[in-house]
Formats: sequence, C-alpha cells, structure tokens
Amino acid sequence: MTNPLLNMQGHPPFSQIQPEHIVPAIEQVLNDNRTQIAHLIDTPYTWANFIQPLNELNDRLNRIWSPIGHLHGVADSEDLRTAYNACLPILSAYRSEFGQNKALYAAYQAIADSPDYAQLEAAQQQVITNELRDFHLAGIDLPCEKQARYKEIQQRLSQLGSQFSENVLDASHAWKKHITDESLLAGLPDTVRALAKQNAEQDNLEGWLFTLDFPCYQPVLSYADKRELRHEMYVAFMTRASDQGTEQWDNSAIMQEIMALRHELATLLGFANYAEYSLSTKMAKTPQHVLDFLSDLAQRSKPVAVKELTELQAFVKEHYGIETLEMWDIPYYSEKLRQHCYEISQEMLRPYFPLPKVLEGLFSIVQRLYGLAIQPHKGVDTWHCSDVQFFDIYDESGALRGQFYLDSFARKGKRGGAWMDECIIRHRTGSGLQIPVAYLVCNFTPPIGDKPSLLTHQEVTTLFHEFGHGLHHMLTQVDYAPVAGINGVAWDAVELPSQFMENWAWEREALDLFATHYETGAPLPDDLFEKMLAAKNFQAGLFMLRQLEFALFDFRLHSEDRADIQALLDEVRQQVAVLMPPDFVRFQHSFSHIFAGGYAAGYYSYKWAEVLSADAFSKFEENGIFDRATGLQFLQSILEKGGSKEPMELFVEFRGRVPEIEALLRHTGIAA
Repeated sequence: MTNPLLNMQGHPPFSQIQPEHIVPAIEQVLNDNRTQIAHLIDTPYTWANFIQPLNELNDRLNRIWSPIGHLHGVADSEDLRTAYNACLPILSAYRSEFGQNKALYAAYQAIADSPDYAQLEAAQQQVITNELRDFHLAGIDLPCEKQARYKEIQQRLSQLGSQFSENVLDASHAWKKHITDESLLAGLPDTVRALAKQNAEQDNLEGWLFTLDFPCYQPVLSYADKRELRHEMYVAFMTRASDQGTEQWDNSAIMQEIMALRHELATLLGFANYAEYSLSTKMAKTPQHVLDFLSDLAQRSKPVAVKELTELQAFVKEHYGIETLEMWDIPYYSEKLRQHCYEISQEMLRPYFPLPKVLEGLFSIVQRLYGLAIQPHKGVDTWHCSDVQFFDIYDESGALRGQFYLDSFARKGKRGGAWMDECIIRHRTGSGLQIPVAYLVCNFTPPIGDKPSLLTHQEVTTLFHEFGHGLHHMLTQVDYAPVAGINGVAWDAVELPSQFMENWAWEREALDLFATHYETGAPLPDDLFEKMLAAKNFQAGLFMLRQLEFALFDFRLHSEDRADIQALLDEVRQQVAVLMPPDFVRFQHSFSHIFAGGYAAGYYSYKWAEVLSADAFSKFEENGIFDRATGLQFLQSILEKGGSKEPMELFVEFRGRVPEIEALLRHTGIAA
C-alpha cells in the first residue's frame, strides 16, 4: 500500500488520507528519525552538519502529523479518532526520548560553547538557547527512574487531553432540541430560524432543530422570548461532559488526573508547581507577577461591572417586572437593554457583513498596511471541498509569502470555536525555501438557501483575530523552523498579532472597505456605525471580569495543587465575579483551552497580550490606521521576526518603549 502521508510533496493530499495510513506513517517517520539521529551524533557538531539536518527531520515529522491532527479537529470520525489516539503515546515517547538524549544535549552544548557560535545569526542562536532550555524541561538532568516517570506522565497527559476534547465534542453533538411548534421560536431572528430549519431538513425532520453549536446556542440565549427554551439550552451547554450529564462523557475524573500529573511533572523537574514550570517559557517571570496583574485588572474592572449589573437589574425590574435574574436571562435582557440604550443588535448588523465581502475587505486592509496581495487558489485538495477555500499571499515584489486554508462553517464532526494552526512552517533547506501554510478555522453560520453566510460583528472580529495569528505564522522571514512564525514565541505574547488585528473591525475607514448590505450594496449607515461604536463597551466590565475569572481559576488551579476544582472555582468567583452561576454549572468540564489545549497556566495570556496589542494599535491611532510606514514597522518588528528574539525586545523595537496599560483601559472603557 502506498501511503500518501509518506509520499507528500507540497500540500497534504487530504482526499487520499485514510485512517489506516496514519499509524504506519507515524511509526515509519519516527523510526527513520531515530536512525538518522544515531548517524548525526557521529558527525562534527556544527549548525550545517548537525542542527540543520535535525531541524529537517523534525519538520518532516511536523508535516506528516499536522494534517492528521487537523482532520481530528475538523472532520472527526470513529476510525480517524482511533488512529489519532493510537499515535499520541508513541509521539509523546519519541519527544521524551529526544529531550532526554544526553548525546544530543551534549552536541547542542558543544555548538553553544564553540568559537563559531558568535558567527551564527541571532535566530540560530535563539534556536540553540531554546533547545538547551527544553532539554532541562524534558528531564535531561534527572536520574533514569525519574526520566522514565517523566515519559510516562507525558504519554498519559497527551491521551487525557485528547479524551477531554473528544468528550466535549461528543456531549455537544449528542444534544439536540427538535421543535415543531413555531410559537416556541418567538423572538428568534430569521437567520437563526433558517439555520434550525436547515438542520432539521438535513436530519429529515419537520420543523426546526437546535444544537449546541455556537451559531445556534448564542442567538437562542440572546433572543428567544421563551424562557424555558433559554433555560433548557443553558443547562445543556453548561453541563456538557460533566457529572451533571451523560456518564460516558464525564470529564470529572480526567480533570483530576490531569491536574495530579501536571503537578507531579512540575515537581519532578524541581518546580514548586505547574504554574512555575509553565512560566519558564513565557514573558511573565513569576506566578506572583501574573496574579498581581490579574488582580489589579479585576480591581479596576469590578466597580464598572457592579454598576453595569445594577443598571441591568433596574432596567429589567422597570420594564419587565422581574425581580430576580437567572443566568439564562442575562444575555436576553442584556440584549434588550443594549437595544433600549443604543437601538442596535448583532442581528441588525448581520446583513452588512456577508462573508465574501468581509474577506475582500480584510484582504484590502492587509494590502494597505503591508503591501500584500491575497488571491484565491483553485484546485488544492481539501478535507471538505464544498466549504474550504485556499488562498495565496504575495508581497509587492510578486514573491509568494504564504498560503492558507479557510474552513468557515460549523458542521458535524468539527470541534467548536475558532483557531489558527500550522500546516507547513517556513524553513530553508539545501533545496530551497519552504513557504508557510496555515489552517484558519471558524464556526460561522453557513449560507442558507441563496443567501451568503451573514456574520455578526462579533464574528467579524473573530475572523480578524484568527487572521492575525495566520499573518504571524505566514509572514515570518525567519528561515529556521523552530523560531519561524509562532514557533518559539512566548505563549503570553502569541495573542499580540491576533488581538491587534481586531482593531480594524471597529474603524470606519476600514469598515468602508467591506461593510455593505448583501442585497442592496448600500454601505453601513452612519447612524448604525455610531450606535455600534457607542455600544462597543456595553457591559465591558462584566466581560472583563468573566475573562479574569477564567484566567485566575486557571492560574490558581495550576499554582495551588488543589484537588477540589469546583471549590477553587467558587473561591475565584467570590473574589472577582459579580454574576454567580447556579450550582449545576460545570463550565470547567468543557474548558478545553486549559485541559486539552496549550493554555494551561496560560489563559492569562489573552489579557497580558491585550495590553501589548492595545498599546501597539495606539501607534496607528497616532499616525493613521492605514499609515504604511507604521504598518511596515509592525510587519518588520513583530510579524516577520517570529520567535527569533524576545517578545519584549521586539515590542520596544516597534513602539519605542515598554508597553503601558492605559491603551487597554481606554479601549475597553474601564478607564472612564
């Protein structure tokens, strides 16, 4: 059997990849790598003889694993899942083996100590610095029995993270609400009704079918007049994969085991806790630094949030005669208050944001800022050919800088949320330059009937956010994969380019490039734009506290070695929250960012990087949002440099000073 994963030239051949190809391909490439590494250890220790070929081996492994991991996220099936999970322990074992290989470590150290080290480029030196650090974090200094335990822990953690994520997906997709009585849909926008009708038709049902996918769930909570429907969906969403739902998908024991193993791993390596271990690769230097940062923001935000909640309660009492607001009432009446104060809703904006036009505008913004041209590329093999698009990015000299897949719509077998991931990393070899390729994934409402996909403004900012990550990956000019693009970037700085990009979704000059009515072509009216701007920071304090609650819960959970996860979350809420959810809520059981993603003891990164992004954007506010010179400075100082230098050094290079928090407080309305 020829294996398409082993014979890849260029882009992954998605239509040819079958579950039965996966395990043999991974086993083969790991065995090849082991053989090659054994040969390399006997070569002279130089960049060209040793590190460059090693990087090429790692890159081949990444290129084979990337489409497998991606398919697991966007086109899950039982056979694919089985094959994917079978690879996790062998990959984890290989990484531990690599990180604990004393001969490899000695070779890197020898290169770092050699007279030739000073002649290497800064990016090459950064690769070596990071590798030496990572050997210590992989247990190179441990005695054999502790190294073996480290390896066991890492293998088990990779399996548990995957299981956690799969439980969330399965629990989400198992829940459906079939409605045949149209009166139950009162208050719901036409777009949501049409989506639910399309869902029902796909399942050969009459009426309407609601799911826990965000394009269904969020509008029901915000607009459904039927309180019972809101309550039912809220309970279903907030108890996914928990002890309050179906036992087979309960993540309770998985979370306990993950936390115990992470703490053991950290202490094995000499750290006091997992938070300390996590910070060894981040900008923030100590757990106290992070806790002080989050507590300071919470202190500044809480009075604003209290005022917002009081306003909401008074409004609901006066206009609806309701004394007590439940959590499934908050989004609904918040939307009523927003419309009362600003006469605007996300649904009113939808007709002005047809996805094809939004993409056109996004590409125009990038062209104005950085001189890049983005063009569709037909004929590339994808995993869901009816929806997935592929694009090329060219610079002004006509050179191809990067490429990306765009998978926009929610569907069965695809995990929720939005993300960017690497398909191919920029890397220069003897045979030439490997162009970076990204996956951009969203879960928007698909086109319904002959209407295009119409986005809310929140979804527009989500698209801009993920595209910012994509630009960071694709526009790098670093030729060494371990520090190209997002590689080697401190995790608490990695959200800078993404959050930075969101700002253009709020600027009139930028919106004029794409915000036009999908039927008439009329631009977004001035009064609607003014209302949108006026409502920008509506309940910003409540939103800020919610994010800080997640960040503090995550960070304290990883720094206090607590087994009582729910009790800790309750404590954090007592400290910062003004909205207390009911006892049955199990938000943490679907908190994939920290239990199945890369944000363990790192969820604070969103706020940390928001300080950087708001301050970076303030330079555009000073010079003009399309000022090409400022755009090129950001391109050259941040986007092109990847992980080749420390993030603070790069920020100062762009901004001329260290970051200041004032821009964030101003942008979010907290300062006022």
